[in-house]
Amino acid sequence: MADEEKKHHHLFHRHKDGEDESPAEVDYEKKEKNHKHLEQLGGLGAVAAGAYALHEKHKARKDPENAHGHKVKEEIAAVAAVGAAGFAFHEHHGKKDAKKHGNN
Repeated sequence: MADEEKKHHHLFHRHKDGEDESPAEVDYEKKEKNHKHLEQLGGLGAVAAGAYALHEKHKARKDPENAHGHKVKEEIAAVAAVGAAGFAFHEHHGKKDAKKHGNN
């Protein structure tokens, strides 16, 4: 074992034998496509949550006995819509970054 080179293994970063330690080449087209897909899903989620919030607002007006429960559901749906829109915005910027890095 004195002639063989010992490999130092870290707790979370283990390398298999035969693998080089340089990072693999990044496919920016694939990253851009993935960010675009997630952006569209975030937008769809925002629209769906917004529509549900409007639905609950309408139910709160039509059903005064259970209006408080409908208002709570409306507020939760509104928060979900804002969160989904924020996620879509985040993915939009990820898509722009991937596109910028892919062109270089």
